[in-house]
Amino acid sequence: MTDYKKIIAYQGEPGAYSHQACKAARPDLEPLACETFSAAFAAVEDRRAALAMIPIENSLGGRVADIHHLLPESTLFIVDEHYQPVKHCLLGLPGARLDELTHIRSHPQGLAQCRALIEELGVKAIPVADTAGSAREVKELDDPHHASIASALAGEIYGLDVLRERIEDRLGNTTRFVVLSNTRQDPDPLEGPCMTSFVFHVRSVPAALYKALGGFATSGVNITKLESYIIDDRFQSAQFYAEIEGHPSDKLVDYAFQELQYFCTKLKVLGTYPANEYRRRMSS
Repeated sequence: MTDYKKIIAYQGEPGAYSHQACKAARPDLEPLACETFSAAFAAVEDRRAALAMIPIENSLGGRVADIHHLLPESTLFIVDEHYQPVKHCLLGLPGARLDELTHIRSHPQGLAQCRALIEELGVKAIPVADTAGSAREVKELDDPHHASIASALAGEIYGLDVLRERIEDRLGNTTRFVVLSNTRQDPDPLEGPCMTSFVFHVRSVPAALYKALGGFATSGVNITKLESYIIDDRFQSAQFYAEIEGHPSDKLVDYAFQELQYFCTKLKVLGTYPANEYRRRMSS
């Protein structure tokens, strides 16, 4: 039996972009395919995998659904981030023709990132659970009128032809992943820039959010992401997901968190991790 410490879980089937991200960021670990994001989280929580590679946002499609709800309820910690270039291909059966396609299937994010092609071909878009899974389905359907939006790797795995390369609406399409672990692994702030992710609720009083975040402005701590989403059926309670530049041990970050806690009803740090080189390059 393979040691769980040598395994990294991901959502999707072999050939998925999450699979590619595992190979790129953790080539020393064996990728473990999971049917759902929840199953990938559970694989780490149950110690069937040491880490999980989870997509959190895409430069074209925006944030990945469900992740911001799964993270706060999980016992896992963010220990790293990875940026994976997404190079979509239109995959079809050997001999399939573009002008004969009637249906294109892919993950909703893949479809959203290739709207121009879908409109150009005038085909019906069919959302499925996974990009690589859509390639497998096209192979199983054995119908030349159906095609898949997935990676070239998925085409190789499932024996499909690349009908057209680089079909995303905008080149430079990139997905940001977070790496999750059972244990918190705060990096040494002296070794380089860090990021910290957290979720919080604020009291239901006027200007509560403004006051809660005031400490970050006063301390000069950069908030790189702030998102809210409703968490109750009365549409009255919102949870905020935030990311900042810095380490909780930094004096100014610590002060900002103290201010935040004063106005919060809940605060949970999801993890502190090294700022990826891609992030630093894009911000320079």
